[in-house]
Amino acid sequence: MPQDPSKDALRLAVLSARELVTAADWAAEDASRTAALLAIADRMTPGTVALYASRPGEPGTDALLDGFTARGWDILLPVIAKRVYWARLEPETELVVGWGGIPQPAGSRLPAEALAEATLIVAPCLALGEDLTRLGTGGGWYDRALLHRSPAAPVVALTREAELLPTVPVEPHDQRVDGYVTEHRSVLVDR
Repeated sequence: MPQDPSKDALRLAVLSARELVTAADWAAEDASRTAALLAIADRMTPGTVALYASRPGEPGTDALLDGFTARGWDILLPVIAKRVYWARLEPETELVVGWGGIPQPAGSRLPAEALAEATLIVAPCLALGEDLTRLGTGGGWYDRALLHRSPAAPVVALTREAELLPTVPVEPHDQRVDGYVTEHRSVLVDR
């Protein structure tokens, strides 16, 4: 299925702009996003969070992995492949470089349906609409994965304020999120 060319143009613009963000700015933004997302989690009963392990040049999750673990949450991380897989992050789990340079747990995989145990889902994005439309990297992995979530589990995207737009281009298969966290604000829609 051919992709919407406006999505590709927006992806290129976002990736180009991200290259100009300094390491100090990334660190400051990540600290703000981490505090805001953990504040959302602190209003919930600890359960299972589906999170992603970030790579350089995207909103960071290293401190989130530590923060959720310290708060007693179980963590699922994606294993990016043509099919949807998850892996449980345990204290002894080694992260290895997977497809596209994305860190993922080494070891056994869980099926796509494992996402149903998550009570909070944190998704990456390249851009996000204030209308809760999400632009990913173009592989459709999260769109396929989110079909297996519990309807009660909110999906929150981590994004940069500069990447928050009124809307982003969408296609029928694209999954919306329930909220977002930037370095300046957090929004979570009641469902």
